[in-house]
Amino acid sequence: MKKVLTSIVLLLFALLPFKAYASEGAQEGKELNIPEIVLEHLADSYEWHIATYEGKSIHISLPVIIRSSQTKDWYICTVENLPEGFFINPEHHNKIYEKMADGTVERPLDLSITKVVAEILIVVAILLTVFCSCARWYRKRDEITEAPKGFVGAMEMLVMYILDEVVKPALGEKHYRKYAGYLLSIFFFILVTNLMGLLPVLPGGVNVTGNINITLSLAVFTMIVINVFGNREYWKEVFWPEVPMFLKFPVPLMPLIEFFGILTKPFALMIRLFANMMAGHAVMLSFTCVIFLGWTMGTGFGVGLNIFSVIMLLFMNALELLVAFVQAYVFTMLSAVFIGLAHKEHHQEQEA
Repeated sequence: MKKVLTSIVLLLFALLPFKAYASEGAQEGKELNIPEIVLEHLADSYEWHIATYEGKSIHISLPVIIRSSQTKDWYICTVENLPEGFFINPEHHNKIYEKMADGTVERPLDLSITKVVAEILIVVAILLTVFCSCARWYRKRDEITEAPKGFVGAMEMLVMYILDEVVKPALGEKHYRKYAGYLLSIFFFILVTNLMGLLPVLPGGVNVTGNINITLSLAVFTMIVINVFGNREYWKEVFWPEVPMFLKFPVPLMPLIEFFGILTKPFALMIRLFANMMAGHAVMLSFTCVIFLGWTMGTGFGVGLNIFSVIMLLFMNALELLVAFVQAYVFTMLSAVFIGLAHKEHHQEQEA
């Protein structure tokens, strides 16, 4: 009981800074806009915000690389010192726009290293470091007589689990080696980006898979793999399926439905990953904002709402750890199943 009371007292002291922050905002006449705060943190940006101290933003400015639509010149700068004629347009998600000579505004070619791009580069560096170190272990040792331990053993267990439980059942012994590299890369990329997004400090905190452009790219990659490497039986089922003739001639009803399915599969992959990850981060940010909102309503509300919010935040973070793995697993599993459907003989063998 003594430990419980001590923990509660320490929690209340830890929440005092939130009361001071909320009181300061109320004195300045600022109104807490929770939807705006949540959307701002979920959105991409040209700088990596770290904290706000005494009204000043502490951030890392990222490289801005743009090409003028008017002069065709390239510019490399930061968002604080944009060239003349360029500006941040708040009406279009704070993207960089260019004011033309006739007074109109256009979106220039923008190849900037935004926050999401920077996080992707960090994740790629982490994955290369991890797998190169594991490969180095296998090159120096005989994996038959010496079993890997520690981190290398954990990575082998995870790789073999995805390979044996997801890739092989969906693709069969004949095709799984051809697509194993792609599917494992997709799994670990999504898993690490999801886990990095849960870190509250640099270099984490960026909701990469909650950006629909990223999930769209991953879905398009899977669609390309499905349709480029699909065999003749797969395309025959699309354009001339085994259905009664009146369903495919003279009105190609079933071919149109099957062709539409080519687009709905990657769309389902895109929306499933995007919606789940964005929703999880939005809920956690909302509970964080409740901490500040409580102090503006008085000390009694502040203490009560803060304790509730902290408990819910701990629960949501634990839940998001599970979701980070589940979403990577589901995306990989569905991709493997869709690729397997493009090799009809594998499924014919299974049915036999």
